[in-house]
Amino acid sequence: MRVLVTGAFGFVGTAVARRLALAGHDVVALTSRPAGLRLPAGDAGEVRRADVRDQRAVRAAVAGVAAVCHLAGLSRVRESFERPAEYQAVNAGGTKTLLTALAAEAAERGAPARFVFASSAAVCGVPRRQPVTEDVPLAPISPYGRSKADAEQAVAAAADGTLGTARLRIFNVAGAVAGVTDTDLTRVIPKALAVADGRAPCFTMNGDGGAVRDYVHVDDVAAAFALALDACRPGSSAVYNVGATAASVADVIAAAEQVTGRRITVIRNPPGDEPPLLIADRTRISRELGWEPGRSSLRQIITDAWDAAR
Repeated sequence: MRVLVTGAFGFVGTAVARRLALAGHDVVALTSRPAGLRLPAGDAGEVRRADVRDQRAVRAAVAGVAAVCHLAGLSRVRESFERPAEYQAVNAGGTKTLLTALAAEAAERGAPARFVFASSAAVCGVPRRQPVTEDVPLAPISPYGRSKADAEQAVAAAADGTLGTARLRIFNVAGAVAGVTDTDLTRVIPKALAVADGRAPCFTMNGDGGAVRDYVHVDDVAAAFALALDACRPGSSAVYNVGATAASVADVIAAAEQVTGRRITVIRNPPGDEPPLLIADRTRISRELGWEPGRSSLRQIITDAWDAAR
């Protein structure tokens, strides 16, 4: 199948493109990086360029493809409070532009198409019930979460006789594939490893670091994309949680120190106003797609991220 992967040179996009290529798909990478800029090595057979907000460029980018795995977007929660309009335009508006373009391409080709969207646990806000199921009402508490929730609703509404869709609600993705890891120091594992490596002075922790989050290896996330793509059927729209390992911030620091053999300097702030527990119920994706995390132990995630970061 000829599959367009948006954000194909990003952290998660690299892993998804690799998985799809290994599965025998013909991968087309979509990037907004300007022509002439050297691109990282990847598994795509072709590279196309477009900003997802540009309707004409996106329509040209989907020419000849039977599916889209949409990972391009803005993803920093704190930053979204400073740039809410941009987050809405890119994450929600860009998704709608892609859906419209793919539907037009499917109609022109006279063949059904598939759309798999990288959503986020941020669409759920802070549910009282844990683990979080896919049936929880959408209640985002940040502009980032709202932009992803609006995109999700567009993806669900787009499913019709010629388009099948799936939404993957990814929790905290980390690790590395093919030497590519997350370099965003606003996230827990990259920041902890940057401190261990001397690239950041300290790790700031709220309270005793007891807040528990759900971590999943990027390669396991990529496997979920491949499975969801295969399962897409015209007229259907499925949603799946993608999470694996519950761990506290203190657990991450301890595991990072064990993996790296280095002490991580921690500055403790007073306890913050944050939910004590946010973890995924992965029953549905296991039952319907047969997905199980194979590399998502905390130690494996951190080991792979550390090897790649160095």
